[in-house]
Amino acid sequence: MSDTPELNEESVRAAVDAALAAITAADDSAALKDVRAQHLGEHSLLARLNGQLRSVPNDQKAALGKLVGGARGRVNQAFSAKEAEISAAEEHAQLAAEAVDVTALAVPGRVGSRHPLSLIQEKVSDIFIGMGWEIAEGPELENEWFNFDALNFDEDHPARALQDTFFVEPVERHLVMRTHTSPVQIRSLLGRELPIYIVAPGRAYRTDEVDATHVPAFSQIEGLAVDKGLTMAHLRGTLEHFARVMFGPEAKIRLRPNYFPFTEPSAELDVWHPSAKGGPRWIEWGGCGMVNANVLRAGGVDPEVYTGFAFGMGLERTLQFRSELSDMRDFLEGDIRFSQSFGMVV
Repeated sequence: MSDTPELNEESVRAAVDAALAAITAADDSAALKDVRAQHLGEHSLLARLNGQLRSVPNDQKAALGKLVGGARGRVNQAFSAKEAEISAAEEHAQLAAEAVDVTALAVPGRVGSRHPLSLIQEKVSDIFIGMGWEIAEGPELENEWFNFDALNFDEDHPARALQDTFFVEPVERHLVMRTHTSPVQIRSLLGRELPIYIVAPGRAYRTDEVDATHVPAFSQIEGLAVDKGLTMAHLRGTLEHFARVMFGPEAKIRLRPNYFPFTEPSAELDVWHPSAKGGPRWIEWGGCGMVNANVLRAGGVDPEVYTGFAFGMGLERTLQFRSELSDMRDFLEGDIRFSQSFGMVV
């Protein structure tokens, strides 16, 4: 380079002094890295002076070579010593910053857990999978035909009113937030081969005010079986097995006549809860019945050949009386203490 001084004892001494001063002034690894590039690298002054050895007279090469080599060795030695010093200081500072006082009281970590509604949904699903049934799902934003018409709801049924159902604007599109998971039954009839044995867990929506026993978004699980020769006896046997797994071997069910548009005959389902707080008692659990012939036709099934049964219950309600909970708002508030009371299941 044009600014490189002539190779002699004075220029070498000046280069060494500048390098040693820079090394001494460096106070951390970053500064020392810059010193290496400036004073020890291939473009440093000492390196450029060393490069001039190629052009000096032969009778001077030995002396000047010894001079430059000694200078570079002195600078490298000083750099290594400074590097070790800074490395030790930085390691000490890091250890001091990360020191842990093992005599101090430990700060307990708050371990989270899965929501009890997720757990009971999986438990119910596992029960029916163990019986050979399948899990079916469907959209929460549903067409009114799947949610009402195909399920044999009359056009003037109260559930179709705006004060009971969330309609999505514009209303003329006939889209609703599903009011139950029953539309999954219709979708299963239309999309699966017979026979069908499915349960449909999921969220449903109704325009209820939030209080201790009502929430506008809740969880349901519904079951549908369609096969040749199914009767109320098959329905009762299925539900009795379900109840005993959920509430213990002493649990039993009873069916009380009722009316639902999508089943005929229809029944309210009560369960005898043997371990209920305050003593064993009957508790209303859900609804059930034989699938209405109109529903089978809407799903493309010939009711002269096939019969079916269906049932449904709310998971919040199931969890409420299974675990002696009195306020449904606890399910919504996201308080980790609520989930922790059910155990740290992950």
